[in-house]
Amino acid sequence: MDQHVPTEPPVAGDETSTLLGELERVRAVVAWKTGGLDAEGMRATVPPSDLTLGGLLKHLAVVEDDYFGRRLWGRPLGPPWDAIDWEADPNWEFRTGAEEPPEEVRALWGASVERSRAAVSEALAGGGLDQLCRDASFGDDPPSLRRILVDMIEEYARHAGHADLIRESVDGLTGEGPPR
Repeated sequence: MDQHVPTEPPVAGDETSTLLGELERVRAVVAWKTGGLDAEGMRATVPPSDLTLGGLLKHLAVVEDDYFGRRLWGRPLGPPWDAIDWEADPNWEFRTGAEEPPEEVRALWGASVERSRAAVSEALAGGGLDQLCRDASFGDDPPSLRRILVDMIEEYARHAGHADLIRESVDGLTGEGPPR
């Protein structure tokens, strides 16, 4: 994923462009916060937390596939997620994201983001923001694509805050992106 300067969502855009613009903005912030670091930087923590940028990025990769593949479309999670015993190792992505080479974690996340973009485009073409999730676990009250987008924005915004603290502790980098 490009390490580009995050752009703001349209100031007076429609609902779809505003939601997608904000999701892309917070994705870009996380990409910037995790970019350019070596393995040591991706493993850094801010005690007492053991959260790392590598673990955070891998977590966001599985969340992308979970929300936009499994929840939205009812599709099973693919590799590597389908081989994990989540009950036995519920923090697998956080642990292994800190252990793996940064370029592998970034590539995994980038591929998940691309799958998510395709899934959202498919949903927008087929039902717009009102497209209901197809995951059967929601029963008779499945959320809409609109709700999934809001949830993902919240997920990224919360983790962008974590990334702020961790990255600042590594090399002093602060802000939302390079100067414009």
